[in-house]
Amino acid sequence: MGTEVGRILTAAVGKLYRGDTDLNSPQASLYERLGGVYAIAAVVDDFIDRIMDDPRLNANPLVDEAHHRVSKAGFKYLVTEQVCWAAGGPQKYTGRSMRDSHEHLKITAGEWEAFLDDLRQTLDKFQVPPAEQAELFAIVASTKGDIVL
Repeated sequence: MGTEVGRILTAAVGKLYRGDTDLNSPQASLYERLGGVYAIAAVVDDFIDRIMDDPRLNANPLVDEAHHRVSKAGFKYLVTEQVCWAAGGPQKYTGRSMRDSHEHLKITAGEWEAFLDDLRQTLDKFQVPPAEQAELFAIVASTKGDIVL
């Protein structure tokens, strides 16, 4: 499956650079420029595995407990849904608010930075272009006040 996902994502990114679709037009949403739900799901899959195993995050016993309590598959589904929605896709985010999901975890600024580092590593692994990375980081940054103490 990994090879197929890589092929889909590579094709989507290749289209961006070749300009052989309207993905370079100002009207293209971030969702479209990222390659749609399948490409976003592949990135989220790697990202969730990365954060759930990150010792910097799991050093917080509340985060560690949450990482072992929630279904990884369900978590990946909700994050995929949320990223697609936030990026302008047709999906609707059906999960809880960021505040409701995170306030009990007592996440620190250092843990937030580790989370961002994990995100950067995943986006780099999938060769997400810098402009799209910047847009994704801006979306994520907008949630910081609801997540960090």
